[in-house]
Amino acid sequence: MDRLIERCSMLDVHKSQITACVRVPDDAGGRRQEIREFAATTLGLLTLADWLRSWAVTVVGMEATGVYWRPVFYLLEDEFECRLYNAAHLRHVPGRKSDVQDAEWGCQLVEHGLVRPSLVPERPLRELRDLVRYRKAKIQERTREVQRVEKTLQDAGIKLSSVASEVLGKSARTMLDALISGTHDPEVLAELAKGALRKKIPALREALQGRFTGHHALLIGQMLAQIDFLDETIATLSERVEELTRPFSREIELLDTIPGVDKRAAEMILAEIGPDMSRFPTEHHLASWAGMCPGQRESGGKKHSAATRKGSKWLRGTLTESAKAVVRTKGTYLSARYHRIKSRRGHAKATIATGHKILTAAYHVLNQGVPYNELGEEFFYRKDTENTERHRRRLIKQLERLGHQVTLEPLPEPA
Repeated sequence: MDRLIERCSMLDVHKSQITACVRVPDDAGGRRQEIREFAATTLGLLTLADWLRSWAVTVVGMEATGVYWRPVFYLLEDEFECRLYNAAHLRHVPGRKSDVQDAEWGCQLVEHGLVRPSLVPERPLRELRDLVRYRKAKIQERTREVQRVEKTLQDAGIKLSSVASEVLGKSARTMLDALISGTHDPEVLAELAKGALRKKIPALREALQGRFTGHHALLIGQMLAQIDFLDETIATLSERVEELTRPFSREIELLDTIPGVDKRAAEMILAEIGPDMSRFPTEHHLASWAGMCPGQRESGGKKHSAATRKGSKWLRGTLTESAKAVVRTKGTYLSARYHRIKSRRGHAKATIATGHKILTAAYHVLNQGVPYNELGEEFFYRKDTENTERHRRRLIKQLERLGHQVTLEPLPEPA
């Protein structure tokens, strides 16, 4: 078997200790192997770096174990070529399992190039990724808190959400503050409505008649305080994200041209896949890496249905949200594609397929540096004459089944 790396090391990383294996040439023309354990503290990592340097190691591999690999990778990446490997690709010989044997086996796999490293972005993108992921978590937490407010209001018999479009809109928030402060008269509360909501004052009077007690006031008061705190946190994180994405403003604008993708979704997509598409040979490689395409399951020359493979849950969630948003648009290629697939495969698969197309579009706009080109909902019927004629015959048959006689006349050519 060909040896691709002459001096390499494999690290079996755990929370408190690291087992390192080094394989280098020996004086007899063979291979020499050394194994040593280090503490996972910063001092231990500096000692590990000195030890690797003494063996003139060029490539250092490690398994992606939770978050424990990160401090090791970040400390060594400036001096060594660090490679992160998927744990599923480093399966040990069956029946043998220990930290030392894991390091030995992994080092041999790295030495012969039998495993491919995972994508680890540069430091600025890692910081951006941490920020947008944390912001997304805070937004999700805020959504849950708003839902708790709604459940508590329902428990008190307050049907505010049946009249107001938003439970925490400007008028609704003023009413909630008044309820917490002890104002329970529906007439007084309804008069706090502002803007277009004043047209619904009679309905508000009825909706605000309930059994709001001190117990509900305590709960909703704490929930609103938590929502205000989350709003401040999200605003602070967004300011920092704005600073870090300033060098990528052009890429954000390009991604924002894709239907269903807003600025926050564009920031998340950029943080997850990066602006450099040369890392992915084609859009299919990107979709496979992101886990937005079906898995591969073939046996006996037959291809079987397979679930999508695992990828970044943050990227997948953003693409799914964008797909659900684009479904509500009219006259777009992505919306038409969703409805075509949904009629055959259902909502869930159609959503993933639409997210896949959004990711494909993101690859091309970033790779070519051009805005998204809208194909229109008629694309599927214009792409070939046979498909158009088949669609026309199908529609005629449907009308004839309903008892209509159909005569087709072409529209005049536009001037």
